[in-house]
Amino acid sequence: MKVMKWSVIAMAVAAGTSQMALASSQSESEGFVEGSSLTILNRNLYMNRDFRDNGAGGTPAVNGQSYREEWGHGFIGTFESGFTQGTVGVGVDAIGLLGVKLDTGRGRQGNGIFPAVQGDEHVADDYSQAGAAVKFRVSNTVLKYGTQFVAVPVFSTDDSRLLPETAEGGLISSSEIEGLELNAGRFTALSAQRESSHDALGLDEIIFVGGTYAFGDNLSTSLYYSDLQDAFEKYYGNVNYNMDLGGEQSLAFDFNIYQSEYESEYVGTANDEDNTIWSLAGTYAFDAHKLTVAYQQSHGGVDGVGYIYGDDGGGTVWLANSIQYSDFNGEDEKSWQARYDLNMASYGVPGLSFMTRYAQGWDISTATGEGKEREWDVEAKYVVQDGAAKDLSLRLRHAKYWSDSDYAPITAQT
Repeated sequence: MKVMKWSVIAMAVAAGTSQMALASSQSESEGFVEGSSLTILNRNLYMNRDFRDNGAGGTPAVNGQSYREEWGHGFIGTFESGFTQGTVGVGVDAIGLLGVKLDTGRGRQGNGIFPAVQGDEHVADDYSQAGAAVKFRVSNTVLKYGTQFVAVPVFSTDDSRLLPETAEGGLISSSEIEGLELNAGRFTALSAQRESSHDALGLDEIIFVGGTYAFGDNLSTSLYYSDLQDAFEKYYGNVNYNMDLGGEQSLAFDFNIYQSEYESEYVGTANDEDNTIWSLAGTYAFDAHKLTVAYQQSHGGVDGVGYIYGDDGGGTVWLANSIQYSDFNGEDEKSWQARYDLNMASYGVPGLSFMTRYAQGWDISTATGEGKEREWDVEAKYVVQDGAAKDLSLRLRHAKYWSDSDYAPITAQT
């Protein structure tokens, strides 16, 4: 922890001696009403899964369910006020969420979209949540307290289902120095994506601090620390480098690493356990194409589980091989990925894109041996470019997953 704190301070000092401070955003405030905005995102989600052999991590094997199918419509409303004028700007943000079931039934539920009722035998017809946050701004530093979405590497609310997670607490974000962004937060409640309760996941307290520094247009680094009460401490680091090769060609590298220190009571062992997991991805882009290869490796863990997340946000897994179904985060697991992206704008169809990838993991330490897993994903997406339906996004995703009998992935939201 001391190393992390001193590193962040050192980055701030270095930035302060080399670059001028940014102009104050607060001095340009339009006002509470004038700077406000209201957005309502409509999301329609249909999801089915066929587990074939009743695997699915054990639960369907107990109740005989091998097929899951759910369809719903979600409304995600966000209101953001402007800041009042003056030295200290004051504002209010609000979030309203509503999910409506369109189709599912007994024996087909279970994809983590709708709240379960009657002991998982049925799901609710609808569910909702609302919250607000007050915010204060001085210069380029903002303090926000209340219900909000959060996206930092050690505490990230998940948005992989019909409605997103929300968190309750305080977050300070500061960009006083050009290229340097610092974040510090304390949160005491975390919702689940399929629940109306503000603290469905039972978060007691998490604190975190860290930031990102951009050395220029091509190189940036991040460093974060978090402490989840009675569970674990995490350290996160990132280096991202982009190289322009000319002629519509570029090369990018992205390195991510987590060091987690789990408390014995949390993992259910006699001793504290540690896990280190890292990934390195390289992407070569040319014209409309992108080719990506990645390698990821996990060291340590317990009972087949290496890197653990979810209690600190279902999106807290900023790793190259965290993909559609699996995160390839097992104990001592090694994995690789190959990916291809195609942007059809270069072929006269702007807004249309395709992606496919394959990932494979091996050497997973389990109670019965060394587990293996692999996944193949295909995705097509189209965004309407103009007209009355401008920005309407349509996305079709397909994933096929295999694992041997020694291993079933444990992720925050499978």
